[in-house]
Order: sequence, then structure tokens, then C-alpha cells
Amino acid sequence: MSGSLVFSQFMGGLTTAMFLFLIASGLSLVFGVMRVINFAHGSFYMLGAYLAWQAVQWVQPSGGGFWLAAIFAAVAVGLLGAVVERFLFRYLYGRDELYQLLFTYALVLILGDAAKFLWGVGQLSVSAPPLLSGSVQILGTTQPLYSLFIVVIGPAIAFFGWYALNHTGVGRMVRAAQMDREMLDALGANVGTIYTGMFVFSAFLAGLSGALVTPIESIVPGMDVLIIVQAFIVVVIGGMGSFWGTFWGSVIYGEVLSFGILIFPGFSLFSVFVLMAVILIVRPWGLFGKPL
Repeated sequence: MSGSLVFSQFMGGLTTAMFLFLIASGLSLVFGVMRVINFAHGSFYMLGAYLAWQAVQWVQPSGGGFWLAAIFAAVAVGLLGAVVERFLFRYLYGRDELYQLLFTYALVLILGDAAKFLWGVGQLSVSAPPLLSGSVQILGTTQPLYSLFIVVIGPAIAFFGWYALNHTGVGRMVRAAQMDREMLDALGANVGTIYTGMFVFSAFLAGLSGALVTPIESIVPGMDVLIIVQAFIVVVIGGMGSFWGTFWGSVIYGEVLSFGILIFPGFSLFSVFVLMAVILIVRPWGLFGKPL
């Protein structure tokens, strides 16, 4: 096995990992702070992809068209998240997990049918921005510039999220709400606003990841269900509610899947599920999570 092939697989796994981190981080944060299992998080990802495609049709991809479309999609999905949290999810807090799963799965069906009604069932795609449409040679391999951009933006968002949670006033309020919502509410803090803000940020990340994936993956109905399964595996590996756990869980998932395809082509997904099963047996709360 040549070094260039190993490096190429490593970079492919890292690109997959960073896409997964963008969506799984929001899923993990919502559970960590609100204790809500949001199965509809994948639908926000799907809507981000469709809205980015729609925005590109409006502005035409010339110059900064793609970036405007990505920002529009992320903001629009974030606003949708605010509406969903305020009028729907707020009634799920403290409920049994079964109610949460049933409700959010119903939301998946509703949003999925809405996407089919608005954009049809055909495959859609978006071209990469001109600035990142080429490739470069690294260690004897050809690496697309767009993939390298994703590899860079993932850790940047991870660092920004970690810094915001641990070194800002808003972050301290979020961590306080995670530890003891009732006490924070008794101290006069607006816990409802904190929850809404976290849900909006989570939906924003999902919409952004959906928009950013459009140059390398087709936009099709059902992409929400596939990605949410992968995101749940990531947060189980890393630990529910752990931001850095989600990051490293994404990296582990991406690399195991990538090298699994290389070594055991017919059992690549099986290797990921085996890894998850082993982690659940040894550490049921994940590699970086804490017992509930």
C-alpha cells in the first residue's frame, strides 16, 4: 500500500469528518443543553442544501454567488429553527425521550414532503465557487481545493464554538443552563431565550453544512435520513453534549469509514457500527461524554 494512497484516503476521511462535525455539533449541543433528541436535525441539513440551490438560481453563480447562497441558506434555516423551537419544541422539554423521537420523526416526514412539493424528486447540484474549483498536488495526490477548504473550516468552527462556550458570558450562561436550568431561572436569567438561541445556532450549523455539501453531493429527497443516522453515530462515539467529543467522534468515524472502504470494501459501514458497539460497551456515555 503506497504512502500516497494512504494519504489520499486520510484526506477523504477528514473531509467527510468535517462535514459530519458541522451537522453533528448542533445535534450534540441541543441534547447537551436542552436534553432533546432532535431527529429532525437532518431535515434542517436537507433544507439548507435545497435553499442554497434555490438561492444560486436566483443570484446566478458569478463571483460570490455561491457564498451568498450558503449564507442565505444557513440564516433561513436558523430562522426556521427559531420558529420550530418557539412554537413546537418548547413543549417537549422534560418529556420522555420516546415523545421526542416520535414528534421529531413526524417533523422529518412533514419537512421531507414539503421539500418534495417545492423542489420535486429529481437530483439537483450546485457548482463549486470559481475560487475553489481547482485542485493542488500534495504528497503525490490530487486534492480538490474545495475539500481542503472544508478540512480547514471544520477545526475553525470547532475552535470558535469551544471558545464561545468557555470564554464568553453567553457561553457561561449556556453551561449553567445545561447543569441546572431551574437554578438559573430562579436567578432571573431568561432560560427560554437561551434555549431558543442554542436551537437557532444548531439549525444554522445544519443549514450551513447542507449548503456547503452541495458542490460535492447531489441534493435528493431522503438525504436527511442518511445524514442523521451518521450524525447520531458520531455523537454516540464522542459523547452526547461534548463539543470536542463531537469533533473527535467525527474524525474517528470519517477515518474508520475511509480506510474501511480501502481495506474491507464490503464491510466499511460494518466496521463503523462495530466501533460504536465497542465504545457503548466500554463507555456508554461516549469517549468524551459524562454519565448523565
